[in-house]
Amino acid sequence: MSSGSSVKRNVLASWGLHAFNMVIGFYLTKFTLDVLGVSTYGNWIFINSIAGYSNVLYCGFGETISRYVAKYHADNDQHRMNEVVSLVAYIFRGLGVCALVIASVLAATAQWWGGWEGELLTQVRMTCLILGLNIAISMAGTPFGGVLHGLRRFDLERGIGFGADVTRLILFLTFLQADWGLVIIALIFFLVTVGENACFAVSAYRLLPQLEVCWKHVHRETLRECGSFSTMSFINTIASQLINASDTIVIGLMLGKEVIVTYYLGLRLAQYCRQPIDKIAHICLPTAGALHSEADRSKRLRFLLKTLGVVQLLIAGIFIGSWYFGGDVLQLWVGKKLVSEDRHMAHRILTILLGAHVIALPCSIFRAFLFGLGNVRIPATIYLVEAAFNLGLSLTFCYRGYGIEGVAWGTVIPVVFIELGILLPYALRNLGLTSSRLVREALLPQIPPLLILWVYAAMVDSQSWSHGDWRASVGIAIAGGAILGLMWLLMSKSHALWRIALETATASR
Repeated sequence: MSSGSSVKRNVLASWGLHAFNMVIGFYLTKFTLDVLGVSTYGNWIFINSIAGYSNVLYCGFGETISRYVAKYHADNDQHRMNEVVSLVAYIFRGLGVCALVIASVLAATAQWWGGWEGELLTQVRMTCLILGLNIAISMAGTPFGGVLHGLRRFDLERGIGFGADVTRLILFLTFLQADWGLVIIALIFFLVTVGENACFAVSAYRLLPQLEVCWKHVHRETLRECGSFSTMSFINTIASQLINASDTIVIGLMLGKEVIVTYYLGLRLAQYCRQPIDKIAHICLPTAGALHSEADRSKRLRFLLKTLGVVQLLIAGIFIGSWYFGGDVLQLWVGKKLVSEDRHMAHRILTILLGAHVIALPCSIFRAFLFGLGNVRIPATIYLVEAAFNLGLSLTFCYRGYGIEGVAWGTVIPVVFIELGILLPYALRNLGLTSSRLVREALLPQIPPLLILWVYAAMVDSQSWSHGDWRASVGIAIAGGAILGLMWLLMSKSHALWRIALETATASR
């Protein structure tokens, strides 16, 4: 199967599952907020954001499995694949034990760093311990998920994730209640994690019957081979975590845990919007590695430009839609749980963060291609500088009284200066791509469809029937997506015909 058809299959499978998962996520967020209330839900977001820093423990080895499984599978080298997977598996088991120790320390000191007391303190301590065990199980199963990722079986990987989401939904609806709600949520996540990672392991062994994870395959030479890539990928993970999880922690520590909810709803909606596009970047890393093995530079650049164009079209289209209708979605989503002022603020947060994504997501495609080709050190360092800039600005704006909106702007400003000013020129130079070709083939063709979508959104927004009803919102979104897709197809066809005409004219001279 060609790289292009494989990518299309995996992207479509990912998007189909994401659409259903987004519906589940929308409902679960509202349901959990209704059951727990703003205060307890804010505590859960705060604790879960801290638990999210467990991603740092992966030390970049998650991306290592994906890259080297893709590489050695393309080379048909099962022995080297077993060495890489075994090495990472044993490292993750040890780091899982570290996660349990850290969770125990956090549980013991929860009153000091969180200010909780009484029964709530007991709940928080139990929640920390359960989440620590959850992290350890997840780390033990991650190598097998990495195998699926490296084999580019994203359809299977997403299918398992979909099953986990459905199971989580059923358990939430069946067992969640206000009393001891934090502990119940943590237990549900733990049970689902066990089942999900068991499925990853079974699937990996079925796809690769010769896969062996055992100590005899662990060698120092393999560690040296993977070490450079993993170290830089580790830096990239730290940067990603600082950017994606630090905002809610900063808000919880400096402004209070209830204030997190307003910011989180805007953030969560932005995450729902960007997740299907993120899937493209995840797919690009092993695909770029496979194309690198084929040593086909021309094919790689065509794939890169086409991917960039699609990503730019999608995120800019989502930004236009959220500008006009994001407030309606928030109103219909959380209802009266937030007062009008907080809902308007959540919409502002959503718009600001999506504005950052308009730049960040296309740049993430460049970063994924560089990683897939083994160029990790400089892109990871640039990302870390951006993350530090982000954290510093968020803390400064929050301290100076700009509130949660200042925290959001602390995310946008580094993206503009670092991604556009440093990463983009570096990526173009190292991928052998000129800025004129980038603009001509990836960016300019997206402008007409986006302009037509903008006109459509402005016209529909002026109609009274377009606000305050789920059916209207869903219909508007489907029609907007259809308009964008149809115009993109027309532009793609005309661009291809124009290019053929130019090539024919040039050849005839």
